[in-house]
Amino acid sequence: MRRGFQLILLVAITTAFAALAHAQATRTWVEGAGGDDINPCSRTAPCKTFAGAISKTAASGEIDVISPGSYGAVTITKNLTIDGAGQFSGITNSVTNGIIINDSATATPNTAVVNLRNLSITAAANGTNGINFTAGKTVNIENCKISGNTSAATNGAGIRVSLTATGANLNVTNTSIFKNRVGISATTTVGFVTINVNNCDIQNNTSDGIFLDNNAFATVRHSNLAFNGGAGLSLDTSAANSATVSGSELNHNNIGIFVGTGTTVRVGSSTINQNATNFSNSGTIVTFCNNETETVTIPGVVTTNCVK
Repeated sequence: MRRGFQLILLVAITTAFAALAHAQATRTWVEGAGGDDINPCSRTAPCKTFAGAISKTAASGEIDVISPGSYGAVTITKNLTIDGAGQFSGITNSVTNGIIINDSATATPNTAVVNLRNLSITAAANGTNGINFTAGKTVNIENCKISGNTSAATNGAGIRVSLTATGANLNVTNTSIFKNRVGISATTTVGFVTINVNNCDIQNNTSDGIFLDNNAFATVRHSNLAFNGGAGLSLDTSAANSATVSGSELNHNNIGIFVGTGTTVRVGSSTINQNATNFSNSGTIVTFCNNETETVTIPGVVTTNCVK
């Protein structure tokens, strides 16, 4: 009887330790110089890469960075925050994506909320996309730098949103997106996707700064879209999309704003100057009378709305 009790106790203790060993933490850590992905990713025993830490981080948990380093590409399939925590926290992607956000294979697809803060995502050579958002609910990007994604085969973008469901959101704040093929591109095959860009610099991309394709709706506030080889802001023809631009500058692009057939752009308190062509308009432009432009007559259908 006593021996049987001891055996049961031993099994219980072993099972408890096994459960603890596989438990995921709500906060994990990575460290470039001293980390190792076999570690539990604690503050005192950090992992080396984001990919190593993600499997040890619980849903809705957070991965933080201890010291400057390059932490590798990662695929995110659940609610998660990655925070560079004021360090130089890098992801280097070459002929691949820096970060993929895709919860399509989970039990609850198109629900993941992902926060990315204080990261530098740099393509060493011909990067595919800096951030590739293909399935989820909301992606918040704050205080990041994204560059070098120039793949022509994939229309390389600093941030690419390509969805097959409705109602997703991309929010980008205080972020620099430069020297990609496209700064931000967005499309969905079902319903709509909403893009919010606030206080961002989107410059020196070889094609468009922001490109809106099927059913993509954007608001651009207090941002600088400049020196892009295509348009600062481009709405694809017959793509059932629209954009609002407020308090922003669109200068030194090939085209300041491209408005495709069947699309609408609303512009207020903004400067659209010194582009090769300031406006290319086959849709509708609504202007709120407080913009600055050297274009005497904006082409196409223009509605002037001066609220007194």
